Amino acid sequence: MNFEYSETQQMVAVSAKEFAEQHIRPNVMIWDEAQTFPVELFKKAGEMGFMGVLVPEIYGGSGLGYHEYIAIIEEISKVDPSIGLSVAAHNSLCTNHILSFGNEEQKQRWLPKLATAEFIGAWGLTEHNTGSDAGGMNTTAVKDGDNWILNGAKNFITHGKSGDVAVVITRTGEKGDSHGMTAFVVEMGMPGFTSGKKEDKLGMRASETAEMIFDNCKVSDANRLGEVGDGFIQSMKVLDGGRISIGALSLGTAKGAYEAALKYSKERVQFGKPICEFQGISFKLADMATEIEAAELLLHKAAFMKNKGEKVTKIGAMAKMYASELCVRAANEAVQIHGGYGFTKDFPVEKFYRDAKLCTIGEGTTEIQKIVIAKNILK
Repeated sequence: MNFEYSETQQMVAVSAKEFAEQHIRPNVMIWDEAQTFPVELFKKAGEMGFMGVLVPEIYGGSGLGYHEYIAIIEEISKVDPSIGLSVAAHNSLCTNHILSFGNEEQKQRWLPKLATAEFIGAWGLTEHNTGSDAGGMNTTAVKDGDNWILNGAKNFITHGKSGDVAVVITRTGEKGDSHGMTAFVVEMGMPGFTSGKKEDKLGMRASETAEMIFDNCKVSDANRLGEVGDGFIQSMKVLDGGRISIGALSLGTAKGAYEAALKYSKERVQFGKPICEFQGISFKLADMATEIEAAELLLHKAAFMKNKGEKVTKIGAMAKMYASELCVRAANEAVQIHGGYGFTKDFPVEKFYRDAKLCTIGEGTTEIQKIVIAKNILK
């Protein structure tokens, strides 16, 4: 097994790091305080190939694999996890759903615009009363000739307000029936499709989260992804890959917090020496560094399997669960190492602390990951 980054992976990581330092770092707290979703930044990311990482070059994408994808999300998230979250959601959910399950005409229609960020993508599964219980959704699609009429609402949707195109999962059968849901591509501006409340969040504040509302929204059957009734099955497969990207987001967040804590511990002097020389601090750093290595190995194993076309349901859940719980621990310890300063906005760790928690919730909570893992090991 080769643990070295390929030349392409190294180039991609350096490119993402330079992009984050130049275009993101100067604005991190400005965007966070104002809850600004910086659309123009994502246009720049599109020019760099970061918004269509997994999309083949024939559709205008970068044509890269999951190792490179992890490197991009990780480097961006080390600077600002909220921007990493939006890049991840655009790539792994909306864009990847169309790439994986769209027909050739649909891929030609939407992928080039998504891959370049001419279009920002959203993905709608979650609803107000159905978080982990996605099968109980209330948003419906009813056939009307060559069209479908959508009614209902989705919430906690990344880019639900500013997105140009959304993949929306609707109920076309009975509640709870895993073959009773269907996916459609809906474009902003279609009559009956509007955005609702934008969430005021604890963290990840530069990544927009909002409602999507459908009121007799007429969608052509040409916008249907795959067969009628396949929407839920498609979504679970999309989330398998999506969990690798949230794992990468978690890894970047953990590394950002750890690196800030390591730097501070070398500079902060107490009792005549840097605090990193005290065992109480050095052991915290040792634990963080070890767990980061473990999470990285787990993620890249999942990426290796995904690139080979193997099933990643179990390993993806493991990687996402471990990395997300790690990033919460790492951010917590980073604040502790900073002491009182860690509780102020003068240092970056308070933001990592706020941002980290979402990683254990989005794209399947830690508890859902344990259910997925248990089902797979007990088969």
